[in-house]
Amino acid sequence: MPQLPLDHIGIAVPSIAEALPLLELITGGRGSAVERIEDQGVDVAFIGAAAPRLELIEPVAPDSPVTRFLERRGPGLHHLAYAVRDVAAALESFRRAGIRLVDHEPRRGAHGRRVAFLHPASTAGVLIELVEDERAPRITPD
Repeated sequence: MPQLPLDHIGIAVPSIAEALPLLELITGGRGSAVERIEDQGVDVAFIGAAAPRLELIEPVAPDSPVTRFLERRGPGLHHLAYAVRDVAAALESFRRAGIRLVDHEPRRGAHGRRVAFLHPASTAGVLIELVEDERAPRITPD
């Protein structure tokens, strides 16, 4: 298995408008425009120009998984995202390795990129996102 590059770190926040200026100050990075991801019920904004970046995730729907996350755990680390060349192939490889999947098929994420999640019950308690990037290593099912 090739070493996967870290694409971004997801941070759940109740308000991007409140968190963004503080994290820009701390990191020295600039925040992106806010993007709504309707099917996930969230708004997101990225800080920084190159990977790894910070992704701020604000729920905008009461039934969003991020709403439940904030209710249970409060603001903070939500997920780690790694770049892979082909999300579908990576999912199949991880499934065959016995890792529990949240998504069995890729879905649309921020910036229209294909993404999928690995379940934290199989990944040391950390939600892992796979983000498709044509420059990333290829993971193929064995």
